[in-house]
Amino acid sequence: GYAAFFAIGAYTYALFASQQLLASPIHHAYHFPFWLMMFVGLLIAASAGAVLGFPTLRLRGDYLAIVTLGFGEIVPQVFQNFDQWTGGINAIGGIDQPSLPAWVTGPWAGADSISIVAPFSFSFDPIAYYVLIFILVSVAIVLVNNLQRSRLGRAWMAIREDEVAAAAMGINTVTTKLLAFAIGASFSGFAGAYYGASFGLVSPDDFLFIVSITVLVMIVLGGMGNIPGVIVGAVTIYFILNWFLPLLPPAVESLASSIGLGSLNSRAGDWPGLGNETQNVTLLLFGLILVTMMLLRPQGIFPSRIREQELKHATAQEDEAAIEQAHA
Repeated sequence: GYAAFFAIGAYTYALFASQQLLASPIHHAYHFPFWLMMFVGLLIAASAGAVLGFPTLRLRGDYLAIVTLGFGEIVPQVFQNFDQWTGGINAIGGIDQPSLPAWVTGPWAGADSISIVAPFSFSFDPIAYYVLIFILVSVAIVLVNNLQRSRLGRAWMAIREDEVAAAAMGINTVTTKLLAFAIGASFSGFAGAYYGASFGLVSPDDFLFIVSITVLVMIVLGGMGNIPGVIVGAVTIYFILNWFLPLLPPAVESLASSIGLGSLNSRAGDWPGLGNETQNVTLLLFGLILVTMMLLRPQGIFPSRIREQELKHATAQEDEAAIEQAHA
């Protein structure tokens, strides 16, 4: 359901930092500051996470996954169908770009910005966005790392291992699980608000099922429970999507020509051509990555030490049970 909260954050910023609401029933446009709307998007996404989490507290495993994935499919459809407010399939354009806070640009600094930040024009310079996202990601990593080591983080791990035992130890499982939903959704909403500001255009097509699957593959590949591992997984998937996949169609066409199957490269009837068909392998590739990781290294490339020990212990127990069953 990551895509749903990502969309909520993006549309929150887009609606209140553009001319979109001028065409809505309220006939008034708002242009709130970027820095304020980032946190508003975070809060609204967190509230949506809590609302989703409350009725699903008793669900586990596949059932919980079905509900969250369903929510991820519903939210973009809602934004698409409420076209009077969101523009529907026409998207929301002309979204305000970030600007430096007043305390950075003056008035104490004079008419001009401080020299170190003056070159960073968010309107034209993509470097400014890279600097901004680097700062935001760094802050997020510090927050998540501290959260993981906090009392709440340990409570989450306890509930993951044995909810009954965690409740017996005095952990309020309802509140703790709701906080997990809300805090997880808040990070998605925060990222969504940045996405809307950086691209200047928000459309329902930006939040399809593939977005949630991409995030899932990043986590599974890197290693659940390990922040550096997840970063490695995210960077790996980024390079696959933006470097490897674009090179695949011409490579496949060249291979087909070299082995005497060059006719497959041409369009014929419903056949779009081998190169065009190869562009649609993203989901297949993600499926192969997930299956391979689950079979060969379920803990991920760089798993957390605790998670790795859990999987080894579970495997040892399964082996012992199999041996006992064979002797029986």
